[in-house]
Amino acid sequence: MAAVADPVAILSPLARADGSATYSYAGYTIIASANGPIEAQRRDEDPDEATVDVVVRPAAGVGGPSERHLESVLENTLQEIILVREFPRCLIQIVLQIQSVPENDYVHTRLNTPGLNLGVLPALLHSAVLALLSASIPMRTTATAVSLAILPLAADSSKTQIVTNFSPQDASRALSTHVLVFSGQGDKLLLAESEGGFTMAEWDEVLAEAKKTCCQGGQDGNVSESDMAIDYDNTASSTGPDMRGFLRSAIQGKLEDAFKWRAAPGE
Repeated sequence: MAAVADPVAILSPLARADGSATYSYAGYTIIASANGPIEAQRRDEDPDEATVDVVVRPAAGVGGPSERHLESVLENTLQEIILVREFPRCLIQIVLQIQSVPENDYVHTRLNTPGLNLGVLPALLHSAVLALLSASIPMRTTATAVSLAILPLAADSSKTQIVTNFSPQDASRALSTHVLVFSGQGDKLLLAESEGGFTMAEWDEVLAEAKKTCCQGGQDGNVSESDMAIDYDNTASSTGPDMRGFLRSAIQGKLEDAFKWRAAPGE
């Protein structure tokens, strides 16, 4: 399997949004905008907290059921990390434009390939989080996500391997596909979406692999032995980039830019 380049993020590329970000990784490129808190329409008002509205736009054409499902999943996840109770009767809107997806022999722009609907979810979530950070919308934590697929080994069909950030080709032959989202501290599983059939032992392996990608270093800087445990009957792929470290570096870069005005001339 070819090596996947590191993720790339650009903060605040859009001038007319409160916050925005462009995120590219594993063949996906997403541009996100975040606006809020703004006044919500009366029918959307919640007297206790802000309403989170997510719009997912495909690379071409009009969104369909797949995009509506992604919007619902993202709204529920972001509702958990945004301090929505600080802004009652307000609206926080996030628009996610899919610019490109991994090339596929059959589908290039729509999310109707089995597994591809889940495969784009981490890119959408990371784009949304980066846009919220760019907009300085208060959050109790950030979130990191990873997609994984359980594939049969060609040499021995009784054994499987776990592939992170799977491609559409991987999804087409996968026994199951998964997306897991963890809080920024790595102490809470915010979302687990799966398609296909799998055993509890396979789920434990998927969870361990996801933790190594999303929560590298853990709270104390080390990954525990339980997080590293993999069934010897299976072959696990190498973990992807440290997503916690990637988000941390993006936040650090934003803060450095925000406080440049404090530096005295000539320093």
